[in-house]
Amino acid sequence: MDPGADRTGPLVEPSWWSYGSTDHPDHPRAGRAPDADAHGFGREHPSAPLPPLPTGAWDRLGPRAATGDDDPTVATPRVAGRQGHDPHPDDSFLDSFPDDSFPDDRYPGADPRPWEEQTGGLDVIGANVDEPTPRRRGLRRGRRNAAAPADLPETEAMPAVAPDGPAGELPEEHPVHEEQDHDAEPVGPLTDDAIPVAPYDPRNDRQRRRRRRRPFAVALVVLVLGGIVAGIVLGGQQLLSLLDPDSRDYTGSGTGSVDVRVNQGDTLSDIAATLDGADVIASTGPFVSAAKANPDATGIQPGVYTLRLQMSGEAALQLLLDPAARQVSRVTLREGLTVTQVLARLAEDTGTPLEELQAAAADPAALGLPAYANGMLEGFLFPATYDFEPDDTAADMLGAMVARAVQALDALQIPEADRLVVVTKASIVQAEAAGAEDMAKVARVLENRLSDGMPLQLDTTVNYANGKGGITTTAADRANPSPYNTYFHPGLPPGAISNPGEDALEAVLAPAEGDWRFFVVVNPDTGETRFARTGEEHQQNVLLFQQWLRENPEG
Repeated sequence: MDPGADRTGPLVEPSWWSYGSTDHPDHPRAGRAPDADAHGFGREHPSAPLPPLPTGAWDRLGPRAATGDDDPTVATPRVAGRQGHDPHPDDSFLDSFPDDSFPDDRYPGADPRPWEEQTGGLDVIGANVDEPTPRRRGLRRGRRNAAAPADLPETEAMPAVAPDGPAGELPEEHPVHEEQDHDAEPVGPLTDDAIPVAPYDPRNDRQRRRRRRRPFAVALVVLVLGGIVAGIVLGGQQLLSLLDPDSRDYTGSGTGSVDVRVNQGDTLSDIAATLDGADVIASTGPFVSAAKANPDATGIQPGVYTLRLQMSGEAALQLLLDPAARQVSRVTLREGLTVTQVLARLAEDTGTPLEELQAAAADPAALGLPAYANGMLEGFLFPATYDFEPDDTAADMLGAMVARAVQALDALQIPEADRLVVVTKASIVQAEAAGAEDMAKVARVLENRLSDGMPLQLDTTVNYANGKGGITTTAADRANPSPYNTYFHPGLPPGAISNPGEDALEAVLAPAEGDWRFFVVVNPDTGETRFARTGEEHQQNVLLFQQWLRENPEG
């Protein structure tokens, strides 16, 4: 290998480098080295200096002659040509435009870049970027309206408006290919301070109208979807009712009013059947399902309920559990009332005529009075709270009380043969004792006196015989030969003198232990009762009672 071919020292520049061009007339390509490449370089060394830039438009511009002071800078307009060729190959055409007023955009389709060289596959970055069309069209329209006569045809040359000089004329071979906007108003000459106004675009109005219609469209879609869902629900319910009639159900809380009776011992299915028959519910299924899911449903009481027609199963259940829906007359009978007092209370609280109640009481067998009562209703109208319905008769009311008394006697397990005696003693204990704490002692006094064969001599029995109330008697009252006069007759009266409660019955069944033969209430206001074993002791207690009577003359 030749060692001279690998030298790396500086190379002598060819003389044609100083001319800044590769095609200077004094240094043609033919005069270069035989082994020079396309740029005029030989192949002496790979690290030789870089060649100059490829020839271009600026290479054709010669150096400016020295004239001393620089001439003032003059703006030179770009020359517009048609796409694909240059109508003015030389630059002399630029001399007709002294400043930068050449209207290059008056030639649609012309190539505004004559200075660009054809670069083959190499594209100039940004060369194909145009300004927004609306702005350029607006500028052209303004210039055209300001400079061109209104009656000129489209293809006639139109003068350009120069900022500082008179208008020049455009070459005739460059016709204006601009669409005329017949609706546009003249905007006058375009000045440096003028701001072009964007042209009217009807698409903006359509977009605004679409935005205004959008909420209504959304609301319409929601309504349509709601109707579809409602139709599906109703249609499903109708189909289900056809397949399973027992699953039909009304919606809502119903309308109107209807009375429905729930009988004693009715099951949930029985109640549902009653409601279905009265058109309160559409079918039994929904009501039974709702009742099974609610533990309170087992507490529905017998009676008459005011419901509504065509209710849902759930709504009907809730109304049955509401005490206000049940039509009842509530009557509370306290312990110690007589039959006469009970009938008066029933007439007052239920509105039942007293005559109807008295007629029912006169037929005790129709009331279910047991045989061991010997036909005497007194003592067997058990004191309690009763709920009577609007269509309950007088016999129904009294019969319910008798049934409750029998239930109490059964609960205390009193033999039927002893029940009349027990009820009679309990009625006296209920009338004589001031309170439940003294009932067992009063029951013991009765047992001791009866055991000794002593007359009971109780003012309560005398007053019952005379149809009176109170705690005292007179000599005339005690002279009444009624079998209920325990002053006149020894032993117990033939029946009860009031309707006793459970406390009095239990006291008779289990009297207190003691040898008392006498008792007296010394202070009726407080109920204080004194018990005595002897007559003398009893007389001292009677004096205390008489003192109270003097202090309380009205009793």
